Amino acid sequence: MPRFQSRIALVTGAASGIGAATARLLAAEGAHVTIVDLPGSNGVTVARELGCHFHPADLADQAQVEAMVSAVLDREGRLDILVNNAGIGSLGEVPDLDPALWRQVMAIDLDAVFHACRIAIPAMRAQGGGVIVTTASLSGLFGDYGFAAYNAAKAGVINLTRTLAIDHGKDGIRVNAVCPGLVDTPLAAPLAAIPGLMDAWTREIPLARAARPAEIAEVIAFLASDAASYMTGSIVIVDGGASAHSGQPNFIREIAAAQAGLQAEAGPSNPV
Repeated sequence: MPRFQSRIALVTGAASGIGAATARLLAAEGAHVTIVDLPGSNGVTVARELGCHFHPADLADQAQVEAMVSAVLDREGRLDILVNNAGIGSLGEVPDLDPALWRQVMAIDLDAVFHACRIAIPAMRAQGGGVIVTTASLSGLFGDYGFAAYNAAKAGVINLTRTLAIDHGKDGIRVNAVCPGLVDTPLAAPLAAIPGLMDAWTREIPLARAARPAEIAEVIAFLASDAASYMTGSIVIVDGGASAHSGQPNFIREIAAAQAGLQAEAGPSNPV
């Protein structure tokens, strides 16, 4: 029996990247999936491919977020799995950050999670339970240079996840978050276009590469499945080992480079 046979799932930000990979995996394992993304996005194509329902919505708009959840409940009669995945990034130090961009990042990355859960949880409570998975980020656990809005929003998602978990465990609702590191998605594309940046980034990851969206989707699907039935309030890091690093220099690499530099300055040794 597929893990999600006949379960009703809603995945936001599902036109590409982690969201599309998650929708694809849930649908392949029996779920009836509604995918949500911006009007005019690739969501229509993904939905057609999977035989799913596409619901266009701008998640910066509270009314559209609430209508998205209500539409699934009206059409399907229940909601078993809610994956709050949609998100956008920003780059800029606080003095240089446009307040409108700050508000947009907060609206999509954090507020939309609140608004979706606010509508979904009463329905899940009434039906006897459900599962919510939020896509947070490694950037919600630690600071990044120039990512003030994104860092703050994802930190909020993490603690909102914990609070939802402890508030609604009694209702049979499990709430967990996944924290990806670098993932090969459109969100990372602007940074990937900067020469040398991806090489510098992956050099600091023990697995030495970005994650594939399908690898993050596998973790989301696990958290949504009965195999994770005793997990709630968990913040699951999926970062290729990046956060295992203390932030200290790679002493072996740096010492070897220094020694090589000294040898190059000394020149070839003269044979006796």
